[in-house]
Amino acid sequence: MEQERTIFSTKQKAVKINIEDNVFGTLAEIGGGQEVARAFFQAGGASGTVAKSISAYDKTFSDYYYNNNKPGRYVSDDRLIKMLNKEYEDLQNVITNNIANNTLFFSFADTVETLNYHKTNNSHGWMGVRFQISERSKPNEVKIHFNLKENDSTLQQYTLGTLGVNLIYACFHYNQRPNTFLQSLMDNLDNYRIEIDTASMIGPDLEYVDNRLLGVQLVKNGMTHAVMFDKQGNIARPADMIYKKNVIAIRGSFRPITYVGFDMIKSSIHMLKRECEEYDKTKTVVLCEITMRNLMASGELDERDFLARVDILNGMNQNVMVSNYTYFYRLTEFFNRYTINKLRVVIGVPTLKNLVQPKFYNDLKGGIMEAFGKLFAQNVKLYVYPLIENKRLQTGKLLNVSEDLFYLYQHLINNNKIVDLENVNRAWQGIFAKDALRMIQNGESGWENMMPVFISKQIKEQNLFGYKDPNAIDETK
Repeated sequence: MEQERTIFSTKQKAVKINIEDNVFGTLAEIGGGQEVARAFFQAGGASGTVAKSISAYDKTFSDYYYNNNKPGRYVSDDRLIKMLNKEYEDLQNVITNNIANNTLFFSFADTVETLNYHKTNNSHGWMGVRFQISERSKPNEVKIHFNLKENDSTLQQYTLGTLGVNLIYACFHYNQRPNTFLQSLMDNLDNYRIEIDTASMIGPDLEYVDNRLLGVQLVKNGMTHAVMFDKQGNIARPADMIYKKNVIAIRGSFRPITYVGFDMIKSSIHMLKRECEEYDKTKTVVLCEITMRNLMASGELDERDFLARVDILNGMNQNVMVSNYTYFYRLTEFFNRYTINKLRVVIGVPTLKNLVQPKFYNDLKGGIMEAFGKLFAQNVKLYVYPLIENKRLQTGKLLNVSEDLFYLYQHLINNNKIVDLENVNRAWQGIFAKDALRMIQNGESGWENMMPVFISKQIKEQNLFGYKDPNAIDETK
């Protein structure tokens, strides 16, 4: 349980850093003015904190200082790292021998694209701090990516100043409490002003931090709607991962993923290849999506359970996404924010049955018609994985819908917006993840045949998902 804390104003935080904290560093800001430096100077006492502030606003100067006179992406993780490297190196070379040994050094940097004059761009940025926690120790590093949501560049600048002060303050006051660290970034801010969709903490004093948990906490805290992890388990910015690519999204609990899950992936890729005349594997991303609702089914986030799911999916060469989108139409809206090509949402027949229930859309003025209008955007199709139940085949085409939805549903079928997957493995039709999980937790045998050997072996060796060994002797009897 997180400790209660006092939320200070931006000015109070700046004053505490200037007056009370024994820290000294540099501030480098590109693209959004010098709002963070302004906050420290206006608070008073900044001469004891700020060794240098710089704003290499012109791209030529930015390349000169931070990219060896070579052009490159200005608002990027790469540029932020180069800024931190340059500023921290300069700080140590110039200041180290001329300041008290108990002073902690830091270098702050941000590179931001604020709203342009015509308000036609997507405002976002990277921000980071390289800092010491103990005297003359090797530095730690925190980085975040954020999207600015205000429709006024001046307001965005104020938001930047607040966020920057929050980040520096958190580095020195909340570095041992990762979730408090994240929550404090939104002090004196609201989620309609800014979205933080990526965060990482690394360094000799931060080795205990698992950045995958930071990512899922961003969603849990309402700081973003979704986070993505690549096949190595690294948190990835959605725009970098899916921009102008085809996306196959498969929602599930993946607790654990079974042969059916892999068959859904395989048959979906096969179907997409049939659709695309020039299919390019490098321009297609498969995402195994888990909702926060699923992760919080027990009422609390089980961190070990979450990491087990990610480890298994990554071990099987899969990307992972965690979102707070209960409704599929919101998932469509999220993906299309990032200018993707084709979106294929893969669902089973049981999920499809719920999808066509009007009662789930009572919160929309247009009801199910509005939801379907958003869900079935021009680039979207639903791929339906068939189900054999009571020896009867159930597919999207054979689904019985209510009379008042019949013609709407047939329209979606006839226009290939709802498509049945082909080339599925019929031998795996009777496998359900919930049955495998029940057998794992009850100490039953046979569940190993429902999934690849790699997964069953990992479950047994690490005692995942409440595994009980059926061969173990119960010493209580």
